[in-house]
Amino acid sequence: MHKHTVRHITAALIAAALLVACGKETPPPAPKAEAPKAPEIMVVKIGSASPLTGPQAHIGVDIRNGVQLAVEDLNAKGIEIGGNKVKFEMVAEDDEANPTKATTVAQKLVDAKVAAVVGHFNSGASIPASKIYADGGVPQISPSSTSPDYTLKGYKTTFRVVAHDGQQGPTLGRYAVGTLKAKNIAIIDDSTAYGQGLADNFENTVKAMGAKIAAREHTTDKDTDFKAILTKIKGRKPDLIMFGGIDPQAGPMIKQMKELGIKAHFIGGDGMQTPNFIKLAGDASDGAMASIPGLPKDQMPGGKEFLEKYKAKFNQEVELFAPMGYDAVFVFVEAMKRAGSADPAKFLPEISKTDYQGVIGPIAFDDKGDLKNGPITIYKVKDGKWEPLEVVKPEAAPAASAAEKK
Repeated sequence: MHKHTVRHITAALIAAALLVACGKETPPPAPKAEAPKAPEIMVVKIGSASPLTGPQAHIGVDIRNGVQLAVEDLNAKGIEIGGNKVKFEMVAEDDEANPTKATTVAQKLVDAKVAAVVGHFNSGASIPASKIYADGGVPQISPSSTSPDYTLKGYKTTFRVVAHDGQQGPTLGRYAVGTLKAKNIAIIDDSTAYGQGLADNFENTVKAMGAKIAAREHTTDKDTDFKAILTKIKGRKPDLIMFGGIDPQAGPMIKQMKELGIKAHFIGGDGMQTPNFIKLAGDASDGAMASIPGLPKDQMPGGKEFLEKYKAKFNQEVELFAPMGYDAVFVFVEAMKRAGSADPAKFLPEISKTDYQGVIGPIAFDDKGDLKNGPITIYKVKDGKWEPLEVVKPEAAPAASAAEKK
């Protein structure tokens, strides 16, 4: 081997030995620092319960759509509750407008650990379901149930964002006698908690104002042939017929009235104040009148914007209670934010303290869970459209429910 080569190898070995001896060897590469974990997003489920199938599905879907819009708007805002980012999810169930199915749906929603429920549409569904929610500690806001009995059970979980029939029935009655000057009145109801309760409150008011009850008849929320009842009523020569029920019955009823040559005014409550009523009744709908809790939709503080948003999303007009369903979700979420928690046990006490400016106007609850100072609007069908006639603030003292009178 060449002398220079030997010298180079020797020098390299000595240098390596010195490095080892001095602890100067090259350290292993440091492990890469882990990227900080993104904060976990808390999922909060909001239940929606209404008829999604059957003859009242158009109203139930309208409510569900309102809830869906609210959930989407809240998620777009990036809501935080108690310092946690929140994603809201809607859990929608079909109660078929059936009281028995409503209790099954209510239990299903409680078992699914929803934080709150918007529903039900029908009083006959909301009333039995309210006990299930109360037992499960889940707050419930009905966007549409108007029977006084709904909030008279004493459950702390039960609220509504519409005026009730202890206010709506008398408002209709005062309009029938005071404005329309009706003296001989026939009343028909659909035998549901809503229809019968509305008719009872209407009847008590018109009788107290001196009107005569020509007939009080009952049908069901499944019937569509009313000619036997109407023929019987025709002989009593009423100047006004009041119907307590929903549009699938009200539409055929007024059509058959006209076919029988009955000239009486036809008036009802919110259950018939829908585009579907006009569709079912056709030209016979002209002149029909109905009340509905709330301001006319285009006069609601957030009405114009909501109507446009709803049409853009669902490619159809609002049917009835979508704005109330929308606001109900926001009432729940505002309570969660104040409580700093989406746990129903923690935010439930905050709901009763609600002071919220919604699409429908100011929302606050009395000690029963009823909406304070809810307005009621009287409408009339003119040229195939519901036109508002007047807005009435209900009297402060609600009428007693049918149950309380028995």
